[in-house]
Order: sequence, then C-alpha cells, then structure tokens
Amino acid sequence: MTTETKKIRVLVAKPGLDGHDRGAKVIARALRDAGMEVIYTGIRQTPRMIAEAALQEDVDVVGLSILSGAHMELFPRVITELESRGVDDVLLMCGGIIPEEDIPAIREMGFTGVFGPGASTVDMIEFINLSVSASRHEN
Repeated sequence: MTTETKKIRVLVAKPGLDGHDRGAKVIARALRDAGMEVIYTGIRQTPRMIAEAALQEDVDVVGLSILSGAHMELFPRVITELESRGVDDVLLMCGGIIPEEDIPAIREMGFTGVFGPGASTVDMIEFINLSVSASRHEN
C-alpha cells in the first residue's frame, strides 16, 4: 500500500466497438476497494475520448480493457491522442484478450502492465501501487 496522501487516480476505458465490460467493471471495483479513485468511461470509447478523459481527470494511470482483437490498431491511436494533449506522464496498462505474440510490441508502445484473462486483481493493484509510488518519488 502506498503511503502517499494523494489517492491514485485510474482511468479504466474500453476502446473500440467491444461491448463486453464485465471484466472492466470488476477491475474498477477492485481498484476502488483498494482505495484508488477510479474513473470508468464505459464502453465504445474512441481514442480521442479516452485521451480527453485522461487529461480532464488528471489521472495517474490509464488502463485499457479490450476483447475485440483491435488492440494493435487502437492502442497506438490512444497513445498518439494522449501525447497530443501532453499527457505523457501516466502509467499505461492494458488487459483482455491479447495474444502472447503481441505483448512485446505492446510493451514497446509503452504499456508496462499487460494482464490477460484470469489475471489477479491483487497483482494489478500491487503493480499500480508500486509503479505510481516509484514514479512519484522520481518527481
């Protein structure tokens, strides 16, 4: 658990046309229960909408949940939209149905946390706490 007084703010978003959000809602609730402030944008978000929400909400983490298989197209577009708004100091993480062979390219894009089906919410919480705490101590 982080000793920071400022709560960690996490944006959870579903990019693209994927309409299945049960997993994203489970993760959002688990992060909230762990003491984080969670902004869940809902389904069918465009990269522009996700980046705008990240900017307006001043989040520490952007978490994308995707099941549609369009991650290699949508993730770079989200990053481009974030960068165009100067949002370049957030922790990027993703989860959903992501083939193992895509993970190295996704990490190269800047997603340091990649979680597949069945990933533990405890592991995600620990990952966020450790990553954000380290980032805050660097600044």
